[in-house]
Amino acid sequence: MSFIHLPKSWQLPERLVTPEAAYWNRRKVLKGLVGMGIGASAVSFASCQRSDTTVTPELQATWGQPLSDYTVNPDFRDAGRTITEKADATSYNNFYEFGGTKNIWEAAQALPTDPWTLEVGGLVKNPQKFDLDDLTQRFPLEERVYRFRCVEAWAMVVPWLGFPMRSLMAAVEPTSDAKFVSFTSFYDPEVTPGPSWGLGRNLPWPYVEALTIEEMANELAFFAVGLYGQTLPKQNGAPIRMVLPWKYGFKGGKSIVKIEFTREQPATYWNTISPNEYGFEANVNPDVPHPRWSQKTEKIVGTNTNPFDWEKQDTVIYNGYGDYVADLYA
Repeated sequence: MSFIHLPKSWQLPERLVTPEAAYWNRRKVLKGLVGMGIGASAVSFASCQRSDTTVTPELQATWGQPLSDYTVNPDFRDAGRTITEKADATSYNNFYEFGGTKNIWEAAQALPTDPWTLEVGGLVKNPQKFDLDDLTQRFPLEERVYRFRCVEAWAMVVPWLGFPMRSLMAAVEPTSDAKFVSFTSFYDPEVTPGPSWGLGRNLPWPYVEALTIEEMANELAFFAVGLYGQTLPKQNGAPIRMVLPWKYGFKGGKSIVKIEFTREQPATYWNTISPNEYGFEANVNPDVPHPRWSQKTEKIVGTNTNPFDWEKQDTVIYNGYGDYVADLYA
């Protein structure tokens, strides 16, 4: 009996994929270098980093510390596109607690991350608090290369380090009454002034996002504590953020301080500000336009030095991850 393998919509043709032997040999070399005291972050994604003047010492100083004790998830090592250069992924960000521009990485260095407490409670059997060490040591870490799609119609590919959300769910044991989960980001009006529009502090702070319990339990749902082999930079949501590759990026709350399992659907930041523009579900869908722009295509960050010339590609339903999540929305 023979089987026909149907490639996922986002996968590269076989001839363009790195041969498996070469991939794992590269990983073996990198682990050896780590064992000799050479940080994984210095070598594991060298080909993804810029060589031009945009990699300033100031930007490099924001990059995290090397993480070596992790595995590579073989199911998520190829997102069908080239991994975005680290300089782009760490300097082109939304982080509205610190302002409304993309060049937010400098302002985000005001974020205090040590000490850190993540409180998990609500409708759970085992409410817990996690400190900074817990976030990188309590759960086995893995690397997953995911597509990242912003509702503003730009996209990246990022090698995240972290652990599945359902690992945390198993630790706290939600009760049968839990239908939703809210995620609250760090907020301190003395540290996080917000964007200049909307009078900043009068917006519905703190930033809260939420999922259904089924979405959080999905195989794709991920907590990132690092990227490019290093701990998360502050501008990317240190020390822990949500990563949901089938949803628009605003659903991925950064710098999480509280997770609460609830019976009722929680109010969320963007859905509260403008529910007709930012739905609670917010799945990537080329056939559902934003009221002010089309979602049919997306610009790939960093594919040209001028953002106006970034390469355009067609948007794919669920960002190409329909095999994992489509049944959630039947």
